[in-house]
Amino acid sequence: MKKVLLSFVLLFFASIMYAQDINLLPPVKTGGKPFFEAVNERHSERLFIKREMPLQTLSNLLWVANGFNRSDRRTVPTGSNKQETELYVVCDTGVYFYDAKQHLLKFIAHGDFRIALGQPHISDNAAISVVMVADLDKASVESARFSAGYISQNIYLFAASEGLGTVARGSFLKDQLPKVLQLKQNQSVILVQPVGYLK
Repeated sequence: MKKVLLSFVLLFFASIMYAQDINLLPPVKTGGKPFFEAVNERHSERLFIKREMPLQTLSNLLWVANGFNRSDRRTVPTGSNKQETELYVVCDTGVYFYDAKQHLLKFIAHGDFRIALGQPHISDNAAISVVMVADLDKASVESARFSAGYISQNIYLFAASEGLGTVARGSFLKDQLPKVLQLKQNQSVILVQPVGYLK
């Protein structure tokens, strides 16, 4: 009986630990491979090994993808600086929203919701999946696709520079993923991009 109670208590505290915002580390804005080397090594990768991504790597990745590199401007361009595309992170322990202004991950839900990403042979072994979501009150889907393309390329170049793998995917479970991310009616998933460690 005591063992069962202890297991329940540990499970309870573990769930609390994951059910919170994650303060990201300040991004490291120097280093990495030379630009032409990273471009030369940029490619799509679908085969990953299961390995957790260190917090510093995750912090750097999200900042490179769509962070702020000036007070009101991001690392990627958007038409009229509308900044209509935001990032969500899905991993095996939960779902988070990347608050780029505060550079932190805001907790959305605890649990493994990777099934909603589709193609589990890719998503289940990736360390994380970045989901690009458009605010259609700010811009059209077409405009958001351009933004997602810029974000995706930044992720590709970061992955090449860091020895990681990634692949941009337009397929996901369209009836499930918006619910998992708890999106509003004016929000639309544009692209899913798993990032992980190579086999």
